[in-house]
Amino acid sequence: MRPTHITAPVSRAPRRTRLAVLGTALLACAPLALTAVPASAAPAAAPPTVEEQRLDGAVPQEILRRSGFDDVAPGFARALAGTRSLDQARRLAAEDGRRLWRRAVDRAQGRGPAGGDLSADDDRPLYWARLGMTRALREWRPAFSLDEGRRADLVARLERGSRGQDSVELPTGSAVKRVVITGFDPFQLDSDIRRSNPSGAAALALDGTTIQTPAGPARVEAAVFPVRWEDFAGGTVERTLLPHFTPGPGRVDLFTTISQGRPGRFDVERTNGAWRGGSPDNVNLSRTGTVPVPRGLPTVTPQPQWTTTSLPYAALTATPTGRFPVRDNTSVTEIPAGGTEEADRPDGPTPGSTARAGGGGDYLSNEIAYRATLLRDAVRLRVPGGHLHTPVLSFGAGNTDPANGRVTDPSFVADRLAITAQIRSLLAVAVGSGGRP
Repeated sequence: MRPTHITAPVSRAPRRTRLAVLGTALLACAPLALTAVPASAAPAAAPPTVEEQRLDGAVPQEILRRSGFDDVAPGFARALAGTRSLDQARRLAAEDGRRLWRRAVDRAQGRGPAGGDLSADDDRPLYWARLGMTRALREWRPAFSLDEGRRADLVARLERGSRGQDSVELPTGSAVKRVVITGFDPFQLDSDIRRSNPSGAAALALDGTTIQTPAGPARVEAAVFPVRWEDFAGGTVERTLLPHFTPGPGRVDLFTTISQGRPGRFDVERTNGAWRGGSPDNVNLSRTGTVPVPRGLPTVTPQPQWTTTSLPYAALTATPTGRFPVRDNTSVTEIPAGGTEEADRPDGPTPGSTARAGGGGDYLSNEIAYRATLLRDAVRLRVPGGHLHTPVLSFGAGNTDPANGRVTDPSFVADRLAITAQIRSLLAVAVGSGGRP
């Protein structure tokens, strides 16, 4: 996901294994006392976020209507209105979040009713429906005490469930390889609110599926992440991945974070940098500085300026996998040791340098790659893992005007399907290569 380039399963219950217990423990909040209050003294609604304010536009409403997801937020709001305790609200937020994720995955994989004429592979209905739910939570005025922290916890539970972050279910045993991939929400919506993110579409299409590889079958599990600096600073990436990176029968065999990158090509990003470049996120906040590592989670000390992919980039770039070329991207931007000026390096960082951009830039795609590979190193996970940038997804000729263009077109859909198909093929190559760089 590079902001400078803007030309750009079967439904299943959450597992009950030890790994899930670990993940739940990392995310659990301390119990909060519930204080009944008169309806007249119900807590004030919280203001909508910048993302939620975009919901009322014509494009988001059309996407929701044409996908059949326009019933999600109203149904959730009605259920909230009938909630009489904080515990009920917690269960509702988590369960309805997971229900939305399963519905989006089922739609992408051709299960259940079509739900409108929008292409089934579209990732945008999930994004806009989730925002409708979180806005409903902020507007809710229950007849019991609900302070800012409790409301934020409810939003967080809904976010995790609706992003697939708490329903990653990897099989045990040696018969099937275990693969985790991640995608992102649409972004840069103020320049074109119609945007889709092919990484998020691929996550929906591949979650819970089994792909055939030269090394045997591989089970793919997916989650998506917000385009928000503060969520990353809070540890959302590490808390999602850690249960599947730690030793145990269901530990991952391969992982890759995925985001939208450059026009017309895939990139395997060789090196990731510990630097935030400050481009605005989906709530129009900017952050510049060293990537903050959350306290209380495994990490490498002292914090390294660079991390490196362990994906088999030679095999991924040499094997035909689809119509887009795949590049081994070794470039970075650094401040050399003892220097003060930034320098672009086509062949990776020099010893002792300070990061200013990884191969994937200095935005959240670089950051998720840095965080995931730093966590890999912290827990000594010896498996292939890194970051894959997809081609930019653009609308077709004659549909390039954000103000007057259509929300979809045949070229737009065909390119998104082609990107997802090539990601599937790239995963098969990565697993089948045995993970050799």
